[in-house]
Amino acid sequence: MTRSVRTALAGLLVLGAALTGLSGCGLKSGSPMVDDVVPGSVGQGRPLRGASLTITSKNFSENIILGHMIGLIFKAAGAEVLDRTNLPGSISGREAIVRGDADAIYEYTGTAWITYLGNAEPITDPQAQWRAVRDADVKHGVTWLPQSTLNNTYALAISKKNNARYGLKTLSDVAALARKDPSAVTVCVENEFASRDDGLPGMEKEYGMKLPAANIRKMDAGIIYTQVSQSDSCLLGEVFTTDGRIKAMDLTVLADDRRFFPNYNAAPALHAETYERYPAIAGLLNPLSARLTTAVARDLNAKVDVEGRDPHEVAKEWLIEQGFIKEG
Repeated sequence: MTRSVRTALAGLLVLGAALTGLSGCGLKSGSPMVDDVVPGSVGQGRPLRGASLTITSKNFSENIILGHMIGLIFKAAGAEVLDRTNLPGSISGREAIVRGDADAIYEYTGTAWITYLGNAEPITDPQAQWRAVRDADVKHGVTWLPQSTLNNTYALAISKKNNARYGLKTLSDVAALARKDPSAVTVCVENEFASRDDGLPGMEKEYGMKLPAANIRKMDAGIIYTQVSQSDSCLLGEVFTTDGRIKAMDLTVLADDRRFFPNYNAAPALHAETYERYPAIAGLLNPLSARLTTAVARDLNAKVDVEGRDPHEVAKEWLIEQGFIKEG
């Protein structure tokens, strides 16, 4: 139930407001993408020549970067591209795709399965969850292209300095340590994660451990990374697997070896009529998704969130480095 049924309910509460905003303004904000780019390994023959397409994204760095990657590839393939990335929350981008106010977004399978499609339980196998989302979303006029292995889900992380003592690799290792030495396992988490079934309580149950209440420290998400990295108050901290601060702060992410946390794999979601008109989009974006991994996302996110760089320039630089597009 990740980012959970509560997330789904919260999304429904804001849906009315989002719909009102979309219907009132028709997503009129945005700006043309003016980059002078040409095909590299994708887009040969300019299959989108004459197309006018709108890209969108949610309002956090990773999704903005991914949205700009779509736009730059479309631009190199000959399309005129309108940039409407950085929309607030998940619902705005979702409704833009459903209504046809935008043509493409990188969406997350867990968000779609739970928040948009209203399922209470995630599907453990990531490919099976993607197929279920793809099939269920047909009736909403959304076409899903194959997913990437980029998985932006929950995890626990430890500093390499502290892990030199314990040698933890998996959450099962944490459970074993908690049983052997309960006082050793201190965890820093957000308030919500500390109480949700798809957060710390559910993880403890799945892995057969029970942490003393005094060992659970609650704080804002941004502070967790610093506390785990620089202090002894948290042996472990709640993180998102693609967060750029993991690498920047030299943290080790522990493997969820029992696959408790749901999958949030990124995949292109398209307005179905757009895909029917321009089926060449699959040949443009499938190679991109095949190259996107959790490690790649961490590196790209760090350039924005740690180094302070512009998401568009980060996306463009990486696409050129990978050979997908070239400067005009």
